[in-house]
Amino acid sequence: MKTQQDWEWLAVNSHYQTAIAVRQLLEEGKSMEATVGLNELIEAMARSDKRALKSQLIRLMCHIIKWKCQPDKRSRSWIFTIIDAREEIRDTQSEVPSLNRDYIELIWDKCFQKAVRQAEGEMDMDCDLNSLSWAEVFETEYTWVQPD
Repeated sequence: MKTQQDWEWLAVNSHYQTAIAVRQLLEEGKSMEATVGLNELIEAMARSDKRALKSQLIRLMCHIIKWKCQPDKRSRSWIFTIIDAREEIRDTQSEVPSLNRDYIELIWDKCFQKAVRQAEGEMDMDCDLNSLSWAEVFETEYTWVQPD
């Protein structure tokens, strides 16, 4: 019989192994214990999806901050990173509908602060931006024109 801590550890370390253990318990008719394992698996997967979305949002914001603060260093790769991060966020949202705009707005300020710190480190300069709007992050089309 697995304890709550056993289930937590297993779910954090291997979604697959947790699912196998739950299936085995169900086959043995131990539905109460299987339910505990299934609940831990669901929680672990939700945390993983949230971390993935948060990571992509920070990545996206960081590149937009660099775009705004260092116009002379803009490149196509920054645009591709912005597009890719937006697509990754949309993919996550399509797989996990609860990670919608409301959720993103809930984590917005914290992600922005992390993105500023990351961008400042990458640029080796301070950033004067106090915020980014939803439109700047998700709607603005960033284009790059090769300098003459």
